[in-house]
Amino acid sequence: MEEFDQNNLDQVIEINLEAVKKRAIRGVAILTGRGFLLNAVSQLSWFLLYLFLEPAEIGVFIIVSAAVSFLIYFSDIGLAAALIQKKDTPTDTELKTTFAVQQVLVIFLLFILFVLSPYITKVYSLSFEGRMLLYALGISLFLSSLKSIPSVLLERKLEFGKFVLPEILENFVYNIVVVVLAWQGFGILSFAYGVIIRGIVGVVTIYILQPWVPGLAFSRKAIKGLLKFGVPYQANSLISVIKDQGITLFLGGILSQAAIGYLGTAMKLSQLPLRLFMDNVTKVSFPAFSRMQNNKKELADSVTRSVMFITFLVFPVLFGMISIISDLIIVLPQYSKWEPALLPFYLVSVNTFFAAMATQLSNMLTAIGKIKTTIKLTMMYSVLTIFFVPILAINYELLGASLGYLLVGLSSVVAIIIAKKNVDFSINKAMVKPGIAALGMLAIVLLIKALIVTSLNSLVLMIILGGVTYLILSYLILGQELVSDVKKITKSFFNR
Repeated sequence: MEEFDQNNLDQVIEINLEAVKKRAIRGVAILTGRGFLLNAVSQLSWFLLYLFLEPAEIGVFIIVSAAVSFLIYFSDIGLAAALIQKKDTPTDTELKTTFAVQQVLVIFLLFILFVLSPYITKVYSLSFEGRMLLYALGISLFLSSLKSIPSVLLERKLEFGKFVLPEILENFVYNIVVVVLAWQGFGILSFAYGVIIRGIVGVVTIYILQPWVPGLAFSRKAIKGLLKFGVPYQANSLISVIKDQGITLFLGGILSQAAIGYLGTAMKLSQLPLRLFMDNVTKVSFPAFSRMQNNKKELADSVTRSVMFITFLVFPVLFGMISIISDLIIVLPQYSKWEPALLPFYLVSVNTFFAAMATQLSNMLTAIGKIKTTIKLTMMYSVLTIFFVPILAINYELLGASLGYLLVGLSSVVAIIIAKKNVDFSINKAMVKPGIAALGMLAIVLLIKALIVTSLNSLVLMIILGGVTYLILSYLILGQELVSDVKKITKSFFNR
């Protein structure tokens, strides 16, 4: 691994294409392993929080998080992403200029948050605890901004082995603090203490792993060069923020806090497969695709394999959850208070199905410089979300909002078609074959479910048989391609 000397940045040797491919594969392996670990901890945490907290309390956390996430967008004008995408090695001036601009923006936003807090409290009927959570998330925004430059340096070098450690520590500390405090009756304040402690742990850890002495600088030349990519990139992010956090804030004004808790829980559960697998691949693939953009053949092959990796893992988990989630409430009646979230879960799961394919392709378009195309796609999703979700929510409340998200998910087909026109990846290998295997698994699990009485033992049996069925069908359908990719990922994981 190269040593990154901040005093001699111009002499750092950028990694070549072959190294990019090897590190990308190993990065996927490392981050996927991390994904299992972090999500296992996170889901266990939420499993307990759903028991300790009420739907309305979860709803407050979702609403307040959306409000702060909306402000977070303005803390970055795309400079960090521009540093990652930049073909040449970033200079010390560019790094310090980016850091300085971000800190100014963050401090300004914290001031705005403080000024708006009485209004937010009134509109969403927040309690004192809810307002404290709002302030805590604001502090966590500042702590997160301090990590931006060390994170950029690690991502540019594709050193994801180091990159994952702060996230692992943050995740463990946060979930332990939140669950213990919720168990002790702290309610919403459990999240407030958790996010602050998580932020402190993350900052300390990443500066140990990637030393960088914070400094302030301002270079118009550096800003101008970075903004060329950064502004379109961040404009795309703004559209996404309006589509996601903006709609959540709107729904928070027309639906009850409990309904927001049900909808947020349904979406969180449906997106679990994406958090387990897709996020890890996209984190690696953005810098990797950026360095492959001049080699169309290698890019097409990498896109095919990365999307196939995502769908191969996401599809069976998603279909498995759909088939057994209602049985969990029967087996564990303590969670019966969450039954109203079941139908919304089935509806919004359509989003996850298409996102498993379309998100990575949009990520690829951005990485190869097709940022305008990505913006247009995001605008399409946003217009559809803004049109369908509020109207249906106003008329049909919780189920209407869920149906709106389903309709938006179907539009992802457009992204797949556009990506195919730009890069000639294999749809059959990447999507069709894993989909057929997953549908076969779903059919077997539903058949078993119809023939046996629901119990904890039968639930375990369905999970085991479903997994075995999927692996057999995948081998029969994907054949040597599957074996070859598993060997590559395994080898990359263990060979440094």
